[in-house]
Amino acid sequence: MLTTLKRIVQEVNQIPVFDDALSCLANRLIEALKVDSCSIYLADYEHQHFMLVATEGLAKSAVGQVSIGFSEGLVGLIGQREEPLNISDAQRHPRFKHYPEVQEDNYHAFLGAPIIHQRKVLGVLTLQQQHKRRFSEDEEAFLVTLAMQLAVEIANAKARGSINLLQENIPKDWQKSLKGVPGSSGLASGVGYLQNMMVSIRNHVPKRSKNKQTQVQNYRQAVKQTQADMAILSERIQGEVPDDVRAIFQLYYHLLDANSLGRDVEKEIKLGWDAPTSLKMVVENYIRQFQAMNDPYMRERAVDVEDMGNRVLANIMGISAKNLVKREPPEHSILVAEEVTAVMLAEFPSEKLMGIVSMRGSNNSHAAIMARAMGVPAVMGLSNIPIALLNEKEILLDGYTGDVIVSPNATIRREFDQLVLEEQLLSERIRSEDTLPAITTDNCEIRLFTNAGLSLEAEKNDNPFSDGVGLFRTEIPFMMRERFPTEQEQVELYRTLLEAEPNKPFTMRTLDVGGDKPLPYFPISEENPFLGWRGIRLTLDHPEIFLVQIRAMLRASIGLDNLSIMLPMITSVSEVSEAKRLIRQAFYEVEEEAQEHGESLQMPKIGVMLEVPAVLYQLPQLSKIVDFFSVGSNDLTQYLLAVDRNNSRVAELYDSYHPAVLSALHTIAKHSELFQVPVTVCGELAGEPGGVVLLLAMGYRKLSMNNHNLLKVKWIIRNIHLGSAEQLLAKVLTLNNPQDVREEINNYLESIGLGGLVRAGI
Repeated sequence: MLTTLKRIVQEVNQIPVFDDALSCLANRLIEALKVDSCSIYLADYEHQHFMLVATEGLAKSAVGQVSIGFSEGLVGLIGQREEPLNISDAQRHPRFKHYPEVQEDNYHAFLGAPIIHQRKVLGVLTLQQQHKRRFSEDEEAFLVTLAMQLAVEIANAKARGSINLLQENIPKDWQKSLKGVPGSSGLASGVGYLQNMMVSIRNHVPKRSKNKQTQVQNYRQAVKQTQADMAILSERIQGEVPDDVRAIFQLYYHLLDANSLGRDVEKEIKLGWDAPTSLKMVVENYIRQFQAMNDPYMRERAVDVEDMGNRVLANIMGISAKNLVKREPPEHSILVAEEVTAVMLAEFPSEKLMGIVSMRGSNNSHAAIMARAMGVPAVMGLSNIPIALLNEKEILLDGYTGDVIVSPNATIRREFDQLVLEEQLLSERIRSEDTLPAITTDNCEIRLFTNAGLSLEAEKNDNPFSDGVGLFRTEIPFMMRERFPTEQEQVELYRTLLEAEPNKPFTMRTLDVGGDKPLPYFPISEENPFLGWRGIRLTLDHPEIFLVQIRAMLRASIGLDNLSIMLPMITSVSEVSEAKRLIRQAFYEVEEEAQEHGESLQMPKIGVMLEVPAVLYQLPQLSKIVDFFSVGSNDLTQYLLAVDRNNSRVAELYDSYHPAVLSALHTIAKHSELFQVPVTVCGELAGEPGGVVLLLAMGYRKLSMNNHNLLKVKWIIRNIHLGSAEQLLAKVLTLNNPQDVREEINNYLESIGLGGLVRAGI
């Protein structure tokens, strides 16, 4: 059964037209299970019914015509119950409803399974037999398993809008609305720009073409160019590699022959596909054939077939041999990438960057945090969308809701432009109070710090409105090199930072790599990196790295008194004790050197990040050996909820407004006050409007955030009353789920005139 299942899924996945794929699935199921009928119904939530979209055994004329209400018939019952239904005589079941159009009078046995993706019923898959019988447990298990795999494909197809993508000429008024995860608030409009658009058979979006002769010519010309390229490569490596390696080129030549690959590709072109799509379909079929071979050597040749296909595709599209398109970004660019990186943003001209769309990631992935630090609207997690769909298309991006509109019509564009204007007016109002103090309406003063170091280029300018730096991430200089930075290189960087504003506190976090921040020259391979060797665990295991960094920090602070050192990923008191021992060792060494030159060195304050749940139960002990606490709300949320914040599949579960997270934050605030240890929140929650209100109500008086959010947070503080915020907190702490918490907070912000900070428009 497993082999059959894999074969069916693989075959169906390779069919570019979604309706054809579903018809193929129905046909293959009849063959595999020896049943009389197989049908697929897809849910239409707008009209509250299931539509028959494919069938083998029922009347073909009913496809696209027969709909079954969500509360009607056996199909509706399966959708309601969200579980399989196995009946020996369907027509005697009380929920059976007769639909004459489908012509199922002769069928009795019935088996149906819901198609569910991320808790949502997308459709129903049914089997029917003429004679009365109950389907076996194996048949039921097979159908359920297939429905689970089909769910992913249906979700992807819905996201792609397959029918529109397959049109040769998309109408001028064509518009596509996509949904992602809000990554960075704000509105942006511009043209989609793929910085490095890879030519890939796998990722190519299928298209049809009516000009068959032109497509054949394009294909044949591309094959000739590829053959010429192969001849040059083969000649170049002659004498440098064994003959059996060069023999791989013979495979290329054979496949490029008109009687093998060419014949099949031109056959697909005659069926109405363009040359790239025809090549994709044939090459992927060859790949499947090689992967199914018993001989290991021949199975490996599937990689060569794919490479050859990519080369031909590149030549069809007129792209360089390196398979990269390099062009200048337009004036108003929406950067589109599989995953946005620090290097990508550093290389991109900031004056042209209007917004970011990242196919992977969640609202608290590295890319989203960087976008917020730069003040650039971003949407994450559009993983089901072919990236080419957004290239060179006009895009409207809503970082508040996660909506991405491709090729908007004139009406939508006008409405969006109005929202952008209102957002600009709100920004001007906020800036009009930039020099005023961060004091609540009932005269409670709050200290605001900045988080820095996420992108040196983006954050190199100091913020005159901050009270200092609450978190400097030292790992970026490590990540941007091909080796560990020397002590002197670190001293020069840290000294520049500390001298910039010597009268303001500057907190440096020791090296925090691992998890989603690997060092290219120090690779760490772990099954679960977020629970692995990262932060203080790594640096204590390598004191030579830790001591060099601490010495650099201390040497940079000679003659100054504004350095604080913060330790990340602390889980036990012993880790802090060992780190402090090494810090003291480095201090005595640097102090002796300073005294020899007549200079003074101050012992910096030592603090810890509160981001691992274990430390919540060790606050009394930690308070005796550290000078301050700093709450990393991002990782604290991740570890409390057991959710990888970079995993788009569970992105909806990651929520800093979860009651458990709020309870933990409240506990930290109370204990910090009890033990008289200063505490700062330096996670993303400190820069969110709702987060600010709740944190102040809990008792936090120090917040650290990215530069872009500081003035906004100050404006929030100046417009709230602590008494009303405390009332909000008391109510929020009684709620059971994050959605209710968020709704309560948003209602509160609306009531005090701050609603424009959590949605588009004033």
